[in-house]
Amino acid sequence: MRSFVSNSPTIAPATPLNPRYCGIIVGASEGIGAALARKLSKEGFTLALVARQKDKLNALCEEINSSLNETRALPYAHDVSNYNEVPDLLRKIVADLGGLDTFIFMAGVNYPPGGVDKYNFENDRKMIEINLIGGMAWLSPVAEMFQNAGAGQIVGIGSVAGDRGRIGNPGYNTSKAGLATYLEALRNRLTRHGVHVLTVKPGFVKTEMLKAAQGATPFAITPEKAADDIYAAMHKRKQLIYTASLWRWIMLVIQHVPSAIFRRMSF
Repeated sequence: MRSFVSNSPTIAPATPLNPRYCGIIVGASEGIGAALARKLSKEGFTLALVARQKDKLNALCEEINSSLNETRALPYAHDVSNYNEVPDLLRKIVADLGGLDTFIFMAGVNYPPGGVDKYNFENDRKMIEINLIGGMAWLSPVAEMFQNAGAGQIVGIGSVAGDRGRIGNPGYNTSKAGLATYLEALRNRLTRHGVHVLTVKPGFVKTEMLKAAQGATPFAITPEKAADDIYAAMHKRKQLIYTASLWRWIMLVIQHVPSAIFRRMSF
């Protein structure tokens, strides 16, 4: 896949009287990604929206641009497991936007194993490839770009599922734990260079992915609520947030449950 954008409208150049924040959202076609795209565009961002689902991307960009009566969103069809595409696509996006201030990675998949006695390596492999390696394929060159510029903001979407090794879905837990650790390492490396890195850990969010979840889904929030929380954290330059915020206290308790007790739990 080399033709990332077709018939894209032209973005008005930034001026001293009309400054423009430029951002990339990877995983933007639906759910939190789409909600955050709508939120940031209203807040003055010009965005490159990246995802596999070209039709949904085109529809979202048309919605955003029509509502604001100017071009604020451009679609780029891309599968994050196609790692070799990233360097060329990143260069194209930066050229199309005229710069880059913010990068947000929220692409992810969740393939439940189908029960605590079921194992599926193929699904585990796909989750690692997309949720973790796909994130690293984008985050690494963006981190280098922002470090050289001495500025920029990175946002990565983890999950409460990555805070402990629960029995329900080991592959998904591992992919999100790995991404959170990688983001922490980038934060520790980049903070001294003036680059902000935010890790977001949602609980249950009312998206298509939630429909595949097994068992109860308490305290589920809308994608719009998650987007509002993420934008507020970006503005305040926080390092880590849970959304909804109640999950911070829930996970604090879970993190401190002794292993001898935790392994007997059924979630």
